Amino acid sequence: MTRRARLRRDKTLLLMTIPALALVVVFNYLPMFGVITAFEFYDPLVGVMHSQFIGLDNFRQLFGDPLFWTAVENTLAISAVQLALYFPIPIMLALLLNTVVSNKIRAFVSAVIYLPHFFSWVLVISVFLQMLGGAGLLNAFLIHHHVTPWNVMTDPSTFKLLVTSQAVWKEAGWGVIVFLAALAAIDPALYEAAAADGAGRWRRMWHITLPGMRGVIVLMLVLRLGNALTVGFEQMLIQRDAVGHEAADVLDTFAFYYGIGTSNYSYGAAAGLFKSVISLLLIYGANRLAHAFGEDGLYRK
Repeated sequence: MTRRARLRRDKTLLLMTIPALALVVVFNYLPMFGVITAFEFYDPLVGVMHSQFIGLDNFRQLFGDPLFWTAVENTLAISAVQLALYFPIPIMLALLLNTVVSNKIRAFVSAVIYLPHFFSWVLVISVFLQMLGGAGLLNAFLIHHHVTPWNVMTDPSTFKLLVTSQAVWKEAGWGVIVFLAALAAIDPALYEAAAADGAGRWRRMWHITLPGMRGVIVLMLVLRLGNALTVGFEQMLIQRDAVGHEAADVLDTFAFYYGIGTSNYSYGAAAGLFKSVISLLLIYGANRLAHAFGEDGLYRK
C-alpha cells in the first residue's frame, strides 16, 4: 500500500491526533528554546537574546552545591524505592483481578482502585494526614491503647516509604487498567490447551500469562525509567515544610526554590537541563535493554 493510500485510509485517526500534537508542540517543544538560559546570566528585563552569555558557569556552581547533590540523592533514592515497591503492585493486582470470574465484580473493583488517579495531590495528602498525621486515626488508636504516638507525616526517616505509599494509592489503578488490557489480548485457547495438557494454575500463569504481558511490562518499565527523575513536584512541594528540605528536596523542587524562588532563573534552568539529559540517557539505555530482551520498547531497531 502506498503512503498516499495509507494517509487516505487513516485520515480520520490523524485528524484526531492534531489537538494532542498541538499540545505537545506548544508545551513541550517550544519551551525547549529557553534551554539557552542555562548558559546565560538571564535577565528578564532584556530577554533571552540579549542576556549575558556565561558558558558553563551555572553548571560549575551547580555541581559544587551540596544542596544540589542532596536533591539528586533524594531523587534517586525515592525513584529506587518506587521502582522496587510501586512498579510490581499493578501487575500483581491485575493478575489477581484476572482470576475473578464475574465481569461485574472485576469492573467494580477496577473502578474503585482507579478512582484515586483523578484526585489531586492536595486531596491525597489530606487523606493520608487524616489517617497518619498527629491527630489522625493511627495516633488516636495508639493513644487509646497507651502507646507512644507516631506522626508519620512529619518523620523524615520514613518519608520515602510515605511518598511511595501515596503514589501507589493514587496511581496503581491506572497501571491495573493497562495490564488488564494486556491480559485481555492473550488468546484463551492457550489456557485451554495448557489445561488439557495438565498444566496447573501456576504453570499457566508462568508460561502463558506473564509471557503474554511481557511486552507491556517492558514498555511500562522503559517509561518508568525515563521518568525516574520526576518523582512528583506537587507531592514534594506540599510536604516539604513538614519533613524538611533535607528529606523532601528533589531535582524539581530544587530548581523551583533555588532557581525561580531566588529569581536566579539560569541556575534553575541548568538544574532542569541536567535532569533532562540524564532522563534521556536513562530512557535510551532502558530501550536498548528492551531490545536485548527481544521487545520493541518505545521504538524498533
